[in-house]
Amino acid sequence: MTMRQVTLDIPEKVLLAEKTDEASFGRELRVLAAVKLYELGRLSSGRAAELAGMPRVEFLLSLGRYKVFPFQAELNDLETSHV
Repeated sequence: MTMRQVTLDIPEKVLLAEKTDEASFGRELRVLAAVKLYELGRLSSGRAAELAGMPRVEFLLSLGRYKVFPFQAELNDLETSHV
C-alpha cells in the first residue's frame, strides 16, 4: 500500500493542554479523523480503519468510545432504499 504524508503544525500549547507528545497526538488525530470521516459516510469502515492504522474489526469496536454507531451508513442505505 502506498502511503502519503501530511504535515500539520500543532501549537505547543495544545500539546501541553492535552498532556501528550507529538507522536501520540498524531496517532490520536489519525483515529479521530478516521472516525469522523466514517461517521460522515465519506470513508468505508475498511478505509477508515486503514487511516486509523488498525484492523477493521478493531476500528469498528472502537467506535463506541466516540459515540459513533458502527453500522449507521448501512442503516441509512436501508432507510433510503425503502422510501
